[in-house]
Amino acid sequence: MNIQKQKIISNIYTAKEGFYNVYPWFKSLKEHGLNPHYIVMDGERSVMRAIGLIWPHTKIQRCLYHIQREGMRWLRTYPITVAGKELRRLLCTLCCIKTIKERNQFIRNYKSWVNKYKDFVRSLPITTVAYKDLKRTMVLINNALPDMFHYLKEPSVPATTNAMESFYSRIKADYRRHRGLSQKHKIHYLQWYCYFKNQQH
Repeated sequence: MNIQKQKIISNIYTAKEGFYNVYPWFKSLKEHGLNPHYIVMDGERSVMRAIGLIWPHTKIQRCLYHIQREGMRWLRTYPITVAGKELRRLLCTLCCIKTIKERNQFIRNYKSWVNKYKDFVRSLPITTVAYKDLKRTMVLINNALPDMFHYLKEPSVPATTNAMESFYSRIKADYRRHRGLSQKHKIHYLQWYCYFKNQQH
């Protein structure tokens, strides 16, 4: 989707998102002239790998909502450690960051948390829930951090994939009214749905 114009650029029907599905799709798009400066997406590694091969100079903006949701899922609604509770509170601020100053404060707060609790996390038995929850969340943030805040320097880049997710939710809800379609008709349904969506703008 071109987020500025709210237009669907291209679509594919596939049973599962993965490198071998998206790589030829991206390759075809590039051959037809698509060379994006930024791509806003979740953290699916296989898709990021395909992007890196097809468009090596394209910057990825990681969706803040996906990072926040995934991290809070790992930490659970009621973390069992003080470290988990503090990290969860920090993640709650992520989607509210609108300025460079707020970004810098978030990074300082996270680094301060790491310095405060890294020895505690290492001391936990690796089989415990607390260790797994904290470690997964730390890995998530560490991997995403370099690509979290491009939107602050480029106003045309959204911080989340909310527009795409909203469209995807609508198409899934509408599709459920047409259960029983053959594979061929499912693909046609998707193509027509995207076509008529673009006619609305």
